[in-house]
Amino acid sequence: MNSHTRKLLTIVTEAVLESVLIRDIELLGAHGYTVSDVRGKGSRGVRSSSWDSSSNIRVEVLCDEKTAAAIAAHLQAHYYADYAMILFINDVAVLRPEKF
Repeated sequence: MNSHTRKLLTIVTEAVLESVLIRDIELLGAHGYTVSDVRGKGSRGVRSSSWDSSSNIRVEVLCDEKTAAAIAAHLQAHYYADYAMILFINDVAVLRPEKF
């Protein structure tokens, strides 16, 4: 197996942001993303998926380090103050690096 290291940027945030986040992620150079409906509890309380206005999404982006850093910096600057949002970045091994 010949693997290559890429970054997995995970964003957990309010579902209302989905369309603008996807636009931002694509403009900042990501080749793709995965969006999932999620629920949980954090500093802003319980977020359930039963009501659209209070639901959360998880957006996962596999990309190179430069793209992950650019997306993370942009989201922190534009959304952290006003929305429930967390970001985390992990190293992952991929088998087709040209896709990411």
